[in-house]
Amino acid sequence: MSLPHRPVPRARLPALLLLALAACGGGATPPPTPPGVDVTPVAAADPGSALPADWSLGPFMEIYVRGYQDSDGDGIGDLAGLTQRLDHLQALGVTGLWLMPVNASQDHDHGYAVADYRAIEPKYGGQAALQALLEAAHARGMGVIIDYVMNHSAWQNPLFQASLASAPGGWRDWYVWADGHPTGWSTWGHDPWRTAGAASYYAPFSTQMPDFNLRNPAVVGYHHDNLRYWLNRGVDGFRFDAVGVMVENGPTGWAGQPESYALMAGNRSLLDGYAGRFMVCEDPDGSRAFEACGAAFDFRLAGFILQAVNGAAGAPGFIANQLSGLDAAALRRRATFLANHDSFTGGRVLDQVGGDEQKARLAAATLLTLPGTPFLYYGEEVGMRGAANLTGDWRIRTPMSWSDAAGNAGFTTGTPFRALAANAATHNAAAEAGQPGALLEWYRSLVQLRRAVPALAAGSLEATATPGGTALAFQRAQGSGRAQVVLNFAAADASVTLAGLPAGATLTGRFPPGTSDATVAVDGTLVVTVPARSPLVYTWTQ
Repeated sequence: MSLPHRPVPRARLPALLLLALAACGGGATPPPTPPGVDVTPVAAADPGSALPADWSLGPFMEIYVRGYQDSDGDGIGDLAGLTQRLDHLQALGVTGLWLMPVNASQDHDHGYAVADYRAIEPKYGGQAALQALLEAAHARGMGVIIDYVMNHSAWQNPLFQASLASAPGGWRDWYVWADGHPTGWSTWGHDPWRTAGAASYYAPFSTQMPDFNLRNPAVVGYHHDNLRYWLNRGVDGFRFDAVGVMVENGPTGWAGQPESYALMAGNRSLLDGYAGRFMVCEDPDGSRAFEACGAAFDFRLAGFILQAVNGAAGAPGFIANQLSGLDAAALRRRATFLANHDSFTGGRVLDQVGGDEQKARLAAATLLTLPGTPFLYYGEEVGMRGAANLTGDWRIRTPMSWSDAAGNAGFTTGTPFRALAANAATHNAAAEAGQPGALLEWYRSLVQLRRAVPALAAGSLEATATPGGTALAFQRAQGSGRAQVVLNFAAADASVTLAGLPAGATLTGRFPPGTSDATVAVDGTLVVTVPARSPLVYTWTQ
């Protein structure tokens, strides 16, 4: 294998010239650009940002555009439909949107097989629809980040088709190829090499999703041009897919390689050249992405939270251990969540807790009082469950439950592209809005609390304890503001003694709504009774 490279600096040669240098030693003319793809270099042209400085503190809502709202009756969600529903998200208190892939794709569904990195999926409405969404979201103080798939493209992408038809060098070197069929590889338990004539290409996710050769500076330059293309149009950042498997170093070195994180640091540097931008990375099996990306999803924490609310012994301690000892900056880099679009994370929250809404409320309270940047998965706030007759990822990528309208849940005036959530008739936004005790109002209250208390939004984590092994107590601090959180994961009420509080101080009861104030004893302790599977939050000024 060639030596690893560092990400290309901003003042770089155009991508096609780099391709010529890489493939031909610097003196040859590069091959013609494949029809149907734009590899034109893109210079930075930052339109600036009018968003509040703290917009990226969240919470974010992860949105599957195809499944959110259909605006034209064809049964498929689109960007105009999402724009129509921004008031729901604003009322919830969301400050950022993460859109699952909206690029033109080969599959026209999940979108992770990208066919054109500078085009919008046709059914979603095109560039004008995205621009309208950005303007409407920004007017509400909400940023919009989009999924970016740097690791692989669609098999049908013109770049791969050119690579497939090319001899070694030129476009062939834009993807990972080997002579013959390499042996000894096992990526996630299967052979990642796909035979094509006398050679094989590396495609661990699917035969239809070949991996880019990210050791080729021209390829990295092309991706950087694509990032600038969208940033110049006002997109507020990116969620990067599969960052732990960008570069491979042999049959046992296909995950977590240093070069992969160097690539992400290069992307981070590029975004830092724009005002107010945010990026977050997916790396389920590693931890180095937190530093390289600026923010990364904490998959272990998500699992610990769901284990805790389901009564697993020791899980509250696992939560504490996952976060204890980290400074405020490191805590800020944690992107926290309960569930997402991938079934390997466990499915819809209400499914993971066996339909028990009290457990779902406690999971939400845990997520939204712990440090980090919280991400919600669309429909989580109303308790959507997976579709009854679907499996795998399709079960959790269904139309949003807006109302109890028979057959379409308020998602479309036509026929939905996929089955509805199993509980769409009972758990939907219209049925829950303004209803005391509804899950939607619980989420809304928690988000409002988090945004109103700086210690919860961005504070440090202090005085963590796990009383009795079934509760988690911790303090958050930001400036002179303090918050005390107690989470009782047990199926019975718990009496918890809190220590390290200001002697004689009166703490303001903040959550759940209606919680009474409390006075701390002269020795700095406070005994509280926390109902079964419930949170308790107090605040004070130091």
